[in-house]
Amino acid sequence: MPAAFRPVLDAARERLPRLYGTRLHSAYVYGSIPRGTARVGRSDLDLLVALRGEPGDADRDATRAFGTALGQEFPEVDGVGTLLHSRETLLSDLERYDLGWFVACLCTPLLGDDLAARLPRYRPDDPMLARETNGDLSRLLPRWRERIATAEDTEEARRPLVRFMSRHLVRTGFTLVMGRWQGWTSDLHEMAAAFGTYHPARAVQMAAAAVRGYEPVGDPAVLGSYVDDLGPWLAGEYARVHGVKAPRS
Repeated sequence: MPAAFRPVLDAARERLPRLYGTRLHSAYVYGSIPRGTARVGRSDLDLLVALRGEPGDADRDATRAFGTALGQEFPEVDGVGTLLHSRETLLSDLERYDLGWFVACLCTPLLGDDLAARLPRYRPDDPMLARETNGDLSRLLPRWRERIATAEDTEEARRPLVRFMSRHLVRTGFTLVMGRWQGWTSDLHEMAAAFGTYHPARAVQMAAAAVRGYEPVGDPAVLGSYVDDLGPWLAGEYARVHGVKAPRS
């Protein structure tokens, strides 16, 4: 881990057991910090916590408070985000090719017993992996339109939406072609370039989305293009090639 982020990681490792007690099974860090690409004061600390038993509303409230406090105490990070799931969910058959893959391949153990030891070895050309990671875009688009419609009409309010949707579309575009590309990358520009190799007609759009994933703008036209053009096309192509992700309750 980069030295600048060790204090906040040490604090998370110390405080998580106090927060959840014996219900804590394990915790992981993912994203730019373990990849070594994080920027001090600009990057988030991304955590995943596995509990013994399903988390409830009180757990989620406590987790948000924990992240807020940690982010305020350590200016090295621009906020703390924590995914909270039960160990059973992460190891379930339904999540084997989504959350399970995420734990096994994209998470670095922070404390506890690593669940990756109980998960399979994954291959980028496995069609189940493509379907279950990003095969739900068609179901997400109506929610995205609602979020856009209800957001404040300011650049500041739209910028996080552009960042989030840009990243999601680029990652979905990449997993569409991941089996042919025969590998994995977490870099949005590399993802967009891989996608553009197989879909040159959409390469410029995807490359622009990769840029906005790192440096978002608050332009409403960008959001409109995502939910009215690039998103629907990508959802249809994804369903045609890989099928649709199994629904969650």
